[in-house]
Amino acid sequence: MNRNQTTLARKQLDKRLTPLRAAKPALPPRGWLRAIREALGMTARQLAARMKVAPSRISAIEKAEVSGTTTIKTLREAAAALDCTFVYAFVPNKPLEEILRDRAAQKAALDVARLDHTMRLENQALLKSDLDDERRRVVDLILSGSLRGLWEDD
Repeated sequence: MNRNQTTLARKQLDKRLTPLRAAKPALPPRGWLRAIREALGMTARQLAARMKVAPSRISAIEKAEVSGTTTIKTLREAAAALDCTFVYAFVPNKPLEEILRDRAAQKAALDVARLDHTMRLENQALLKSDLDDERRRVVDLILSGSLRGLWEDD
């Protein structure tokens, strides 16, 4: 994918994720599976029959969901048995462009700090305004190139 396609794809993904970021659904204390099952008036035994598993398996699945040890496959199967759609997503806490800009700013701050240190050693310290301008320039330079290096630790 070229740079323009990558940027467009990121913007489209961000647009699709915005409603999810705003929703922030709260996990029911005893898990989604149990909450939906009980809301439908379905017993664990009835759900087990629909999933073609032993009734004790439903209790185990519900406990595993709450503890975070279940699998996506199991949750998909349970959702299907409840006539639900299982949704799985990574929802960024802020827009993707903002995450990129923040990371670029961190990298730029390190680069400019090294430059400033070197200049001070040579008795050529830069003004704060010059350092700020250089930081902005480096951020723009980082974001205009390949983003792969953005996530490398220095």
